[in-house]
Amino acid sequence: MADALKSKIADVFDEPACGTNRGKSEHQRKKGCAKPLTPGAAAGGCAFDGAKIALQPIVDVAHLVHAPLACEGNGWDNRGAASSGSELYRTGFTTDLTELDIVMGHGEKKLFRAIREVIERHHPPAVFVYSTCVPALIGDDIDAVCKAAAQKFGTPCIPVNAPGYEGSKNLGNKLAGEALLDHVIGTIEPEDSTPYDVNIIGDYNLSGELWQVKPLLDRLGIRILGSITGDARYRQVAMAHRAKVTMLVCSKALITLARKLEERHGIPFFEGSFYGITDTSEALRTLCRTLVERGADAELLDRCEALIAEEEARIWDALAPYRPKVAGRKVLLYTGGHKSWSVVAALQELGMEVIGTSVRKATEEDKERVTEIMQTDAHMFDNMAPKDMYRLLKDAGADVLMSGGRSQFVALKAKVPWVDVNQEKHEPYAGYMGMLDLVRAIDRAVNNPMWADLRSPAPWDEPLPDFGTYVPPLRGTCPVTHASTEGAGTSPTRAATARSEAPAENGLTGFASSQTDFEDC
Repeated sequence: MADALKSKIADVFDEPACGTNRGKSEHQRKKGCAKPLTPGAAAGGCAFDGAKIALQPIVDVAHLVHAPLACEGNGWDNRGAASSGSELYRTGFTTDLTELDIVMGHGEKKLFRAIREVIERHHPPAVFVYSTCVPALIGDDIDAVCKAAAQKFGTPCIPVNAPGYEGSKNLGNKLAGEALLDHVIGTIEPEDSTPYDVNIIGDYNLSGELWQVKPLLDRLGIRILGSITGDARYRQVAMAHRAKVTMLVCSKALITLARKLEERHGIPFFEGSFYGITDTSEALRTLCRTLVERGADAELLDRCEALIAEEEARIWDALAPYRPKVAGRKVLLYTGGHKSWSVVAALQELGMEVIGTSVRKATEEDKERVTEIMQTDAHMFDNMAPKDMYRLLKDAGADVLMSGGRSQFVALKAKVPWVDVNQEKHEPYAGYMGMLDLVRAIDRAVNNPMWADLRSPAPWDEPLPDFGTYVPPLRGTCPVTHASTEGAGTSPTRAATARSEAPAENGLTGFASSQTDFEDC
């Protein structure tokens, strides 16, 4: 199994469809896509994490992690992929390997029993079995176990060999795509095939973003035959080889899957985005144009243009009250992948100024699009240290930071609003209506009166007004003595003089002539 995994990793690292990969030497290509770790910084997701988040949105299958408990506990449901049906994908299954299992070699037997229990209790259409560091190091053959379990129970058991030590989250995404190609795609034939069947690869329906786009495709008569893997069913993924066109949403992760679908099944692919009005319209046009080239009715192009005109008019009317509130605001965008250019275009449509965008996880084509949109490459950067981000927010006078959750505290320290646009977000920003959700989120952030109060000095830091020197009345006079002498018709000055000339009693001097008077004072 180790040799097969090494061969698979070498294959996905040699990706001819990736511009970054084409620019590498043979020696650099063998190293893969991983970047050296920064001392003191978090290493990010491992290969297992990447495979799990790529496949977990297949909602009706059981995802069984062959590992100690912490592997599943730390990576469970951390992206918020939504489902319109089964919730089985949100149930965490693990073999919970212990030290005794490892020492005694019980791993494979325990995995087989776990597969049987999952199938008997939940009856899923398939079981995805993930290998992690520990079983890979001790030599557990999950391929053999999955094959035996599938023959025994009649349920497909899909081995996903992506132990964390092999590389980064990006490698795990690619290995997940290889598992689908080798064991799932092409195993089921659709009951009917139409010229309007498409695949969408790289959309995980985070916060329901796919649901913002699917109604548009339904109105055009386009059927999502294979969704990989947002709100997907096992049967849908297995039939993906009969689609006519593939739209690739996130090229960095699953471009190998799209390319091999084209090589094996003749399905052309293109990269597009559903972020922003212009990009959504362009993605629909490209999808329809490619379908027509593949045999769909040419009338589809006219229906597409009519739909785009209607939706654009509707969304611009909905955006009208918000645009004056956000126009001219300065934004620092710290994300990656296709969002490095697609979100930039969406923000510019709102009249906002992007002072910088991160190109982490972005391909060379992504960087070229950023340069084309922003008319310069001076505002592109890769990773940025928190102190540099803080300085940029301050020096550039940014009005809002749009990023993932890990950098929100930099924004708070800089007293700048923050909007979550990363995978953990809770609002969908895709499609035409997603643009309305995005501008509402920005408006709530930048126009919150809290920020004006936060940036103003605290009341105790402000200088006190000058009221002059305040001299209390009767200063230097004992009120008890003053009251007694005043009642007797004696002036305060004469009473004080007489008091000072009187002999001290009980060692008391000053205004009080007795212990009682002193205590009253």
